Amino acid sequence: MNRRNRRDFLKNGIAATLGTGMCAQMIPRLSAQSQEDPAQVKPESSLPPQGNPIIPGRGVCDPHIRVFDGTFYMYATHDYSPENRFFRMDNWWVWHSDDLVHWNLASILKPEETFVRKALDECWATDAGMRDGKYYFYFSAGPKQIGVVTGDTPAGPWKDPLGKPLIPEGLTPTQERDPGILMDDDGSNYIVFGTMDYYIAKLNDDMISLAESPRLIHFDREYGPYGEGKVDDKPYLHKRDGVYYLSWGCFYAMGSSPYGPFYYKGSIIDQQNTAPDFRTENLVHDRHGSFFQFHGQWYFVCNDQSQKGSQRFFRNSILSYVHYCDNGEIAPVKISSVGVGRYDASLGRIEAEDFFKIAGGQVRECPMGGFEVRGLANGSLLFYPNVQNIPSRAKLICRLSSEANGTGNIEIHESNAEGKLLGSAAIPNSKAWDKYVDVAIPIAADRPMLSLAFIFRGEGSEVARLDFWKIVAEDAEPAKA
Repeated sequence: MNRRNRRDFLKNGIAATLGTGMCAQMIPRLSAQSQEDPAQVKPESSLPPQGNPIIPGRGVCDPHIRVFDGTFYMYATHDYSPENRFFRMDNWWVWHSDDLVHWNLASILKPEETFVRKALDECWATDAGMRDGKYYFYFSAGPKQIGVVTGDTPAGPWKDPLGKPLIPEGLTPTQERDPGILMDDDGSNYIVFGTMDYYIAKLNDDMISLAESPRLIHFDREYGPYGEGKVDDKPYLHKRDGVYYLSWGCFYAMGSSPYGPFYYKGSIIDQQNTAPDFRTENLVHDRHGSFFQFHGQWYFVCNDQSQKGSQRFFRNSILSYVHYCDNGEIAPVKISSVGVGRYDASLGRIEAEDFFKIAGGQVRECPMGGFEVRGLANGSLLFYPNVQNIPSRAKLICRLSSEANGTGNIEIHESNAEGKLLGSAAIPNSKAWDKYVDVAIPIAADRPMLSLAFIFRGEGSEVARLDFWKIVAEDAEPAKA
């Protein structure tokens, strides 16, 4: 398919279909308003704690989340109104959060403050980067050009240092839009962009100029929401354990260089791991988003059109945990209303790997399916904040394995390792790492929502491996697999 036909194809649209990579066959286990005028939303307006969607009914979409100085910053576009009949997007937003649950609108970038110098209803996708204490906010001025503004904080105020596009129309044969920024381990920075054909260029140290002409990225197979032979818009690059991941929406490929070639793997979103109230006919369509890591946990944030009041031109954003198979491929993510950074004890088992913070341990595939947390040794910590619906007389049941000598312990503290001790129990020897036992820990829960810190004690290089945990009423039956 030539580039002109690809552009026509994107405009016309075709029903979405789903491709899968090898790791996608291993399915993680799935746990069971009024609109205000968007023009009146002001920076530092805050919202109540929220699961998915994370900021419902505001038209927050095309989300790219960055972690700067321990705070989450979401650089997003803004669908203007629920009544939109086209992609009307009048400005760009920056939101911030300390916990991925409570969000505040930090700043608004208007097109008049950029090289555009006038109102624009095509304020399209964005991303951000940082170098030497300065922040860079990259944005699409419609489908034809990419600009950049700079600021001394992650939320601005912003200044356009060029007064013209960083990537102007016609620089490449693709559409110059949808920038994604890769900040590599060696200090190099790259910008990837395009529609159907993706281009990548290294940025100069000033972050506002290209160090080279953009290069076309090559794949072994092109597949996306429109079917075989086509990818999409919205490219994004992230790196983990020396492997580069190029994604377009919920589809992705892997490579050993940011320039490629990339080898197609599949979609990280499927029907089986999506809660019924989030399923749509075109489940994998328009999942523009990004990957990010904090406190040892990986996340995926993307567009969503499943909820009441949303539609193709007025979208929400959702968050999911991301887990990598032992071969580096990405397992299908779980999508539900619970979201991330909060947990619902009334829904049953909570997967150990869905922590908010880890210290001393790693996520690996579990012999029982899905994932587990291994390498838990003396002083290891797993933190699960905002656990809701805890019974007043409760016990916490851990499904774990151990080949240790039986002298280890697990402690449950409130909030952190120094917090109130809610309960503890000995870790029994299960005789093999692939054999699991249930350990019941009565906990002194004085309110229905607590933040829980699991602390492991014992000798040796590994005290336990944790598969999942759950909280039940004190007189409930033992947990079942």
